[in-house]
Amino acid sequence: MELTNERDTAQCDARDRALLQAVEDGLPLVPRPFAELGARLGMTEGEVMARFWMLQNLGVIKRFGVVVRHHELGYRANAMVVWDIPDERVHDIGQQLGSFAFVTLCYRRPRRLPVWPYNLFTMIHGRDREQVLARVEELVQTCGLGDIAHDVLFSQRRFKQRGARYGSGGESAVGRSREAGAS
Repeated sequence: MELTNERDTAQCDARDRALLQAVEDGLPLVPRPFAELGARLGMTEGEVMARFWMLQNLGVIKRFGVVVRHHELGYRANAMVVWDIPDERVHDIGQQLGSFAFVTLCYRRPRRLPVWPYNLFTMIHGRDREQVLARVEELVQTCGLGDIAHDVLFSQRRFKQRGARYGSGGESAVGRSREAGAS
């Protein structure tokens, strides 16, 4: 499940937040996962489905999906590619880079001058370093980025990999404001 924004989360009640927290580790792997969730939370299967539908329509949930552990599938190389994109072009180039299937993350972040000039970050996975580097070169050539400074930062060791948590510690981030630190 992917949460998208905080625009309409004020309309979420405690049951919605409990439902979102219940699926942080994924749907139960049973024939009727929404019925199972409902039984855990004191809701009917229909109510669970209706609440997910409403949360999706509000823009709180973007989609349900599978989190794949890429390393176990043989994708042993991954790199964060950082780019020094002119500010007036970062939106368009970010959209362009994000459209490639092999780019799994694409974020704009602030520069930390003079030490860190990069403002666009992309994650690329591959079976080996050569495949990742070939994909970076494809981005450079296809998007016309030959004149753009960038660096390829390969991961050296995986300490942790899991999906995001929004309600750990019994506190739900759904409905908190940005001023309170939710992101």
